[in-house]
Amino acid sequence: MSRALLINDVAPDFEAETQLGPIKFSEYAKDSWVILFSHPRDFTPVCTTELARAAQLQEEFARRGVKMLALSCDDVESHNSWVQDVGAYGKTEVKYPIIADPERKIAKLYNMLPAADPGRDNMPFTVRSVFIIDSSRRIRAMVTYPAPIGRNFDELLRVVDALQTSDRLHCATPVDWKPGSRVIVPSNVPDALVQKHFADGLEVVDLPSKKSYLRYGSTSPS
Repeated sequence: MSRALLINDVAPDFEAETQLGPIKFSEYAKDSWVILFSHPRDFTPVCTTELARAAQLQEEFARRGVKMLALSCDDVESHNSWVQDVGAYGKTEVKYPIIADPERKIAKLYNMLPAADPGRDNMPFTVRSVFIIDSSRRIRAMVTYPAPIGRNFDELLRVVDALQTSDRLHCATPVDWKPGSRVIVPSNVPDALVQKHFADGLEVVDLPSKKSYLRYGSTSPS
């Protein structure tokens, strides 16, 4: 049994059919970030709302250099019909590919299957997995929901913002961080980078331990 994927692993490459034609993941990703998100099956209510929201936010993700890539366990013919429902529901157009994975090959490759769920025809349906993959094809974040629970795509957008801000400024983000809010500057960040990115200086939080490890710096969205 192969090991589960971990943060910082290289995202496995694959070839697949989609409603927009065949793709090879590495060629689709190229130098972009990618959000790969899975769905149990077509023509289900939760999935329809999620795909619609993803389509509504596609331009926001694109501004951040992020491509969308969905997966569902039905075939291309089913996807072609389903996207009509998704577009009508969300008053939008699905312009990103939806992988057809009826044999669960990619779902298995990315550990998207639940521990015990025979599903239809004794084939398990995928859970709602999300992989945020950076431009070097490293997995930077993973989120998994059970099949009945819809995801929050605004939160996924926030996670992308946090990751890209962290990369750009060599910082971390505190609880409930939003773009434009102050960030945490770890104590191991070199002084030269602190001066470069946080010219207004740092706020060191006074804690009972008297240790100066919690430092905030002001920034703005990129």
